[in-house]
Amino acid sequence: MTSQHAESGLPRLEINVAGGEGSGPTKLAAFDSALRNVGVANYNLLRLSSVIPPHSELTVVPRLTPPGQWGDRLYVVAAEWRTDEPGTEAWAGIGWIQDPELGRGLFVEHEGGSEAQLKSDIESTLGAMREGRGAAGDRLGEVEMVTHGVLCTDEPVCALVVAVFASESWHHIVG
Repeated sequence: MTSQHAESGLPRLEINVAGGEGSGPTKLAAFDSALRNVGVANYNLLRLSSVIPPHSELTVVPRLTPPGQWGDRLYVVAAEWRTDEPGTEAWAGIGWIQDPELGRGLFVEHEGGSEAQLKSDIESTLGAMREGRGAAGDRLGEVEMVTHGVLCTDEPVCALVVAVFASESWHHIVG
């Protein structure tokens, strides 16, 4: 998931973002279904905080296809919300702002029961994060986001959005 960054010669980190949903007999089964539908079910997810490294390129994709094998570590930013109450919605979203020249930026992940609140929370959080970084924050571009929602009808559901940074095998640690 890395390639060369043209201007600096440093490796470019390609971060792919996708959203999806799942359903199942329990909330946890719905979460697993969402993981399968997004393309990250057979990895050990290691959640990262909100910083996008320099020289990163974000791409929104319909489904994730990270490299690696069953059980590998997958470094992600993730948002997920589960509900089992018929008539309620589950919403998840990841938003980001990024310096167009340096490729560095900030991620936020939010979740809840309303699309409008989710989008408002993403905008507000990124606004506060931008302000808290002074001149570096002023360089960050417009808010971008991926959101996904699902209505619970008869069985538990999960909305999920994942940004994949990298995968890593366990074998170099325990081999």
